[in-house]
Amino acid sequence: MTKLSVNINKIATLRNARGGDRPNVVQAAKDCERFGAEGITVHPRPDERHIRYRDVYDLKEVVTTEFNIEGNPTPDFLKIVRDVRPTQATLVPDAPDAITSNAGWDTLQHKDFLTDVIGELKELGIRTSIFVDPDVRMIEGASFIGTDRVELYTEAYAKHYPTSPEDAIRSYLVAAQKAQELGIGLNAGHDLDLDNLKYLKDTLPGLLEVSIGHALICDALYLGLENTIQLYLRQLK
Repeated sequence: MTKLSVNINKIATLRNARGGDRPNVVQAAKDCERFGAEGITVHPRPDERHIRYRDVYDLKEVVTTEFNIEGNPTPDFLKIVRDVRPTQATLVPDAPDAITSNAGWDTLQHKDFLTDVIGELKELGIRTSIFVDPDVRMIEGASFIGTDRVELYTEAYAKHYPTSPEDAIRSYLVAAQKAQELGIGLNAGHDLDLDNLKYLKDTLPGLLEVSIGHALICDALYLGLENTIQLYLRQLK
């Protein structure tokens, strides 16, 4: 079964736009779990433009499902991960000024760095995942690094899905098959929504988890958070 991890960054974005503590990020995470979410994802960036470092520590005290912290493994990010020890750390090579994650790791070029980071996190008992493009070479590179999982960057899939689902999924299917062959767990995330999620889930072998934030929160504005989470869970059955 593919698990749904709800990324609550956009909840924090709304809070930060006005100041104060509305909506409350911790309460939102608790409610997402109560409504059926099987994990909570946050992406603390250096400028804290949505999730703040303090939020991560506060969330650790209340999240009862899987807690996934994603981000660029800078010294500040790694300190948080060491302190909090989430279920999973997802390493993403995003630049400090990136609006959102826009590329996966080159697991060949950054092999030594990623091997060191992954090794340390695994010693702490943290499941590891590396954000990658749907490129077989990057999956093969990930296998040498020792990561538990890879997360396929699905922006290209989502972009091309309305025109041709079969073409949109092709490179992802090959990448997923390679990950399965190499014994690497498979996650996916970015621009997944109620239109394209079921096809992805039904087509990719071994898909363990999807992390969804922006589209889910947008849908919740019209459909309500509880109903929206249930709709996404139905797509994953």
